[in-house]
Amino acid sequence: MSRIANIPINIPTGVDVNIVGNLVTIKGSKGELSHNVHPLIKVEQMDNTLKTSTKNDSKFAKALSGTTRALIQNIVMGVSEGFERKLEIVGVGYRVAVSGKTLNLTLGFSHPVLFKIPEGITIETPSQTEITIKGSDKQQVGQVAADIRAYRRPEPYKGKGVRYLDERIVRKEAKKA
Repeated sequence: MSRIANIPINIPTGVDVNIVGNLVTIKGSKGELSHNVHPLIKVEQMDNTLKTSTKNDSKFAKALSGTTRALIQNIVMGVSEGFERKLEIVGVGYRVAVSGKTLNLTLGFSHPVLFKIPEGITIETPSQTEITIKGSDKQQVGQVAADIRAYRRPEPYKGKGVRYLDERIVRKEAKKA
């Protein structure tokens, strides 16, 4: 079995776990998420911890046990603390604003880019060049951030575009005459 799968998942106070068959439902202050566990994996609740184990010793089941444990850990963290991803917009005239359930991006195109904010995600713009994406589902937060970044990825010559806050752009030198 993988080393990650052997680590128990601590359940913080205020988080309810319900295991029915292969469906693990976790409810917390930030929302409710569920995960359908593969039939080869067994999830057990002991007091304030969750433990994953395999039902047989196949290589696939051993690999899947670590993945399942990591996914359940992300769900527990998401419903108790939530996840956050920050984006930064670099470029002259590039700006962003939230209006209702729509993110309005001005990225140097001939038209503004309108991004519909999905359910379960909240987007804040502390300034015209910063975007903060928050939610309880780690995969959904990351996917929304990637979708927004895909509108205008940072280019290597001037670094203009939408980038993650901690992203480092490798710059290229321009052609010499």
